[in-house]
Amino acid sequence: MNNLKTDNLQIAYDKRVIVDALNIEIPKGKITALVGANGSGKSTILKTMSRLMKPSKGNVFLDGKAIHRQSTKEIAKQLAILPQNPSAPEGLTVTELVSYGRSPHQSGLKSMSVKDRDMIAWAIRVTSLGDFADRSIDSLSGGQRQRAWIAMALAQETDILFLDEPTTFLDMTHQLEVLMLLKQLNLTENRTIVMVVHDLNHASRFADHMIAIRSGQVISEGSPVHVMTEKTLEDVFGIKADIMLDPRTGVPLCLPYETCQACEIRQVATKIAGEMIVKLV
Repeated sequence: MNNLKTDNLQIAYDKRVIVDALNIEIPKGKITALVGANGSGKSTILKTMSRLMKPSKGNVFLDGKAIHRQSTKEIAKQLAILPQNPSAPEGLTVTELVSYGRSPHQSGLKSMSVKDRDMIAWAIRVTSLGDFADRSIDSLSGGQRQRAWIAMALAQETDILFLDEPTTFLDMTHQLEVLMLLKQLNLTENRTIVMVVHDLNHASRFADHMIAIRSGQVISEGSPVHVMTEKTLEDVFGIKADIMLDPRTGVPLCLPYETCQACEIRQVATKIAGEMIVKLV
């Protein structure tokens, strides 16, 4: 089934509440993008939903079962997580890294099964890393490294994949490379993908569902057309922006032109200047 949702979720750091009474449901078989300003709580929410963090109150349910009450190994068979800036031991090859994804399906000191090897080979193939299978992770480009980490997550053989800012520090070409791979995996494998995305236009283009977060609260959620509005961008990011439809894809594009703070300063300055002119006259 793989139905994933939160129930009155509260998350706190050192008794300081970051997220409170959060109730969201992740659409099955879709790509969901969590968006929001720095410090809004989106990465914290993702980590808690993927069981990397424990909530102070409430629950995360997967198919009706609270994930924080299940064993790590059992959850690892159902969902995979790719955190920000993962690192691998020096000299590790692509194949060795990808093989780590089979850990939840192995027991004790048993050698890898035929299925394990088949899944590793499949993950390397679908991420177009066949030519780099025996290369060390250190020798790859940023985009190739990220694809290798995604391959490891795919080898884990889960229906749900979490990614925390998967395009951070990548140039434009490699950003598109990674996002197009994720979209392809979603369409061909029906994977449920949940990712934190900084670039609103990337979120709009590649996600089916967006959740806009401010101070740990959901301000807007739904399709990109529903979320990418001038009001939502003001409320969530504090920016003034024009919204237009991409002539190629038909999805909304955000064209920011001013911060709300700058707009307020300009309005006050204009008002003061007007009053001074009146006095001079």
